[in-house]
Amino acid sequence: MEINAWRWWRRIGILAVALFCLAPLAWQVLTSFKTNADIAALPLRYWPSQWTLEHYRQLFQRRPMLTYLGNSFLVAALSALLSLALGAPAAYSLSREALPRRSLWINLIVLTALFPYMFIFLGLLEWVRAWGLGNTYLALIVPYTAINLPLTILVLRGFFQQLPPDLEDAGRMDGYSPWGVFVKILLPLTLPALTTTGILAFIFAWNEYLLALSFMSRETLKTIPVATAAIAGSSLFEIPYGPMAAATVLGSFPLMVLTLIFQRRLVRGLTAGAVKG
Repeated sequence: MEINAWRWWRRIGILAVALFCLAPLAWQVLTSFKTNADIAALPLRYWPSQWTLEHYRQLFQRRPMLTYLGNSFLVAALSALLSLALGAPAAYSLSREALPRRSLWINLIVLTALFPYMFIFLGLLEWVRAWGLGNTYLALIVPYTAINLPLTILVLRGFFQQLPPDLEDAGRMDGYSPWGVFVKILLPLTLPALTTTGILAFIFAWNEYLLALSFMSRETLKTIPVATAAIAGSSLFEIPYGPMAAATVLGSFPLMVLTLIFQRRLVRGLTAGAVKG
């Protein structure tokens, strides 16, 4: 009886946490389908009395939302791929090669991963200005890659440490070069970790606001967070809750789909590197 009671309490706790986490998202979704009268009604109306798509129509009629979504996807995807391409060889070297002062390099990577990127904003601004990268995709892709790289290295290093060295010895006996062993044998085995770090890098680049706001002033190059924050009402005192909720739902939908598709690999990748460090 005690075991069954514990199971029920555990299920209730999980359900409560899930509802607590999903409540803001559910509120935004419902608000995006409410009429302006329902949004402004007092007391609050949690459920729309009349469903409408007017807020979504306004977004696509007044703003190039597909362009914003395409910009966010391009920047996030390229920065995530670059983080994996640079981080995987670095993580393998730190986990296998007898590098001089390897622990020092690892500690520096950990400190870099914990360092808030906002503190280097002015340096990045000067770098973008010096290289003339303002209003170009590289102004976001390069910083996003650099910011995501330490976390990518740390996650992949923990995964590489779990792979037995016998795999590399067998590959060398079969005639593979060190690069061939890494690409053809070890890298396919780290697919859960690659998926995890790639998704995390993608989510960061998709949601990032400060750099995208500062480095992209051209309307056709703005990302979805910047475009959502720039939505204004018809007057100074009007807050367009409906269009803002609709833009938030549109910006969150690709991330939800991506997470649901790779859910199992994401969980495996997050837990695989937790045994060894």
